[in-house]
Amino acid sequence: MSTLYVSDLDGTLLNAESKVSDESAALINSAIADGALFSVATARTPATVSRLLKDVHINVPLIVMTGAAIWDMARNRYLHVAFHDEDIARRLLETYRRHSLSTFVYTLGEDNIIHIYHTGPMSDLEWKFVDERKDSPFKEFHIPDTGCSVFPERLDRVLLFYNMRPTPEVFPVYEEIRSLPGIRPVFYHDIFGEETAIMEVFGEGASKAEAVRILADMINADRVVAYGDNVNDLPILGIADDAVAVSNAVAEVKNAADRVIGPNTDHSVARDIVRLTTLGR
Repeated sequence: MSTLYVSDLDGTLLNAESKVSDESAALINSAIADGALFSVATARTPATVSRLLKDVHINVPLIVMTGAAIWDMARNRYLHVAFHDEDIARRLLETYRRHSLSTFVYTLGEDNIIHIYHTGPMSDLEWKFVDERKDSPFKEFHIPDTGCSVFPERLDRVLLFYNMRPTPEVFPVYEEIRSLPGIRPVFYHDIFGEETAIMEVFGEGASKAEAVRILADMINADRVVAYGDNVNDLPILGIADDAVAVSNAVAEVKNAADRVIGPNTDHSVARDIVRLTTLGR
């Protein structure tokens, strides 16, 4: 029986320093050498994932951008992408502009690189966001000093609309678009505090759970063991044959899991994968 082990990154596989520890990398590599099929399901893009997993001998594709894409790290190519419908993408752009809400727009070019545009003036936080990511070979920003990009004529390869603006600016747009068919909007507050809202708008086919199903079929896996810590991991835990929460997970995730292992700070995911691989499970 072939098992796919798929883990969330932040708060699950990554330690307190947001890294894959040397011990975790060594343990996962030993499991992979023994035949384990290991992947991750993360909101991060290939630019960050490639750096975080540089010491892991990845042997199957990875689920990135919250399931919007499945990415082959070894060959740097996308195997599955959930694009926005072009008409819906144009409608969303019109909605953002009508509300004067600036947004990043992520597209995947024919060159296999993520191209990022922006619709209006940039805040200091947004410029900082760009500066921390602009030197990656996996993405290219097309944002002039005004913050107003010239968009490609076609919008049939849009992956994601991404906002990080003051909450009073973002929430009314979320309220307007949340019930629109054909999209999957997510609204939350991140490390920047309650005053800054994050909104991600994916195509309706983009989800970690759907991407796990596609990946498992792609590599002929019979079972899925999934690891998570937060509510955004509940969908992949829900479709897993063995749903595992780390002990630092939120209560809702622990309650949904089949079992709970140690914390992310104790190499717990890697240790569990080695244990299951040794048992032939």
